[in-house]
Amino acid sequence: MRRMPQPTPPPTAPAPRCIWQHAAWPRLAFDALALAPALDQARLAQGRLLGLLEAIGLEQAQEVQRELWVQEALATAALEGEQLNLASVRASVAHRLGLAEAPGHDCPAEGLVQVMQDALANHRDVLTLDRLCRWQSALFPGGTSGIARIAVGRLRDPADAMQIVSGALGRERVHYEAPPSRQVPTEMAQFLAWFEATRPTAHAPGLHGIARAALVHVWFESIHPFEDGNGRLGRALVDRALAQDMQAHDPASHAALVRVFGMARQMLKTRTAYYDGLNQAQCLHGVRLDAAAIDVTPWVHWFLQAFTQGCMACQTVVRQATEKAVFRMKAGQCGLNARQHKVLERLLDAGHVTLGGGFPGGMTNEKYARITGTSKATATRDLTDLLAKGLLRVEGVGKATRYAVNVTGWH
Repeated sequence: MRRMPQPTPPPTAPAPRCIWQHAAWPRLAFDALALAPALDQARLAQGRLLGLLEAIGLEQAQEVQRELWVQEALATAALEGEQLNLASVRASVAHRLGLAEAPGHDCPAEGLVQVMQDALANHRDVLTLDRLCRWQSALFPGGTSGIARIAVGRLRDPADAMQIVSGALGRERVHYEAPPSRQVPTEMAQFLAWFEATRPTAHAPGLHGIARAALVHVWFESIHPFEDGNGRLGRALVDRALAQDMQAHDPASHAALVRVFGMARQMLKTRTAYYDGLNQAQCLHGVRLDAAAIDVTPWVHWFLQAFTQGCMACQTVVRQATEKAVFRMKAGQCGLNARQHKVLERLLDAGHVTLGGGFPGGMTNEKYARITGTSKATATRDLTDLLAKGLLRVEGVGKATRYAVNVTGWH
């Protein structure tokens, strides 16, 4: 979807259509009794995932967290139609973890990784407008979105209205219109005050932490305070809220574990439902105009389901990490050469972390030769040896022959 600044129309008094036009705004509510099963299921999936991570050992758990951070960054950018370079994101993540030197000059990747790190590493700090402005500035270090110049490091221009639009030029469909820019400073002051007032603590947990993250996201996206980057910032705020929830339940837990819940990846996987859920929550379909609070139960329910599904998907990733460690141990006992080790690592990484799943097009004799810088004859001997040792399996015949790492479910 595109965010399109539009000239502010002349003042009128139409029937309220958007959530912020309701008399009860910004009081958001949900039916906790009706959502009790979904709330319990989310907690259960969260606990199982964290327990599984603890069981696999520190080194493997850290590796899983690193790779899932990479995938969360790729996913949250992809939700905005931006395809980040995988190698650049990995380099930025490694740098932030102190595992590599400063990365290159891929500013979009580095800026997003910085935002994601600050959202969690400093989740105990008071959330301020200045911090949000610095996050938004980090996403657009050149002051442009594509080739268009945008306002960075500050709230959107009071001269423009902000609409969420899709469709071809000239046939746009307006899904939602955010509050007028002149209202945004007041809207943000209310949001930030609520964010701090509802922060969960071990002694006074208050609002359910995962449900609070759902409210954080829909509220922030409804204000849409910046000219661009609101989706990525809103998802960083979800991570921050979830980190605060984790700390309230287990003060010894590490905030970086939030990334293993896979919210951005789940939102990308169910992209249409994600945007539809947000749009329905932001529009006053079926909401009583005299209600004391705006009921967003369907949105919170969708969010809880996405959280649960994300945790379940990441349990699979954790199990694959264990299988990966076992496979490496086996390979280490087979007397492989450096070329073979290099290719196996490429296949393991591709089968474990890519959003599309698997090494693109499968491993072939030609790709092996190109990756290792060797001849096709040597590539054939190496691949035949890996097959004989049970480290690869073959798929297809003739020119369609492809090789895959011999771990169930990996391609």
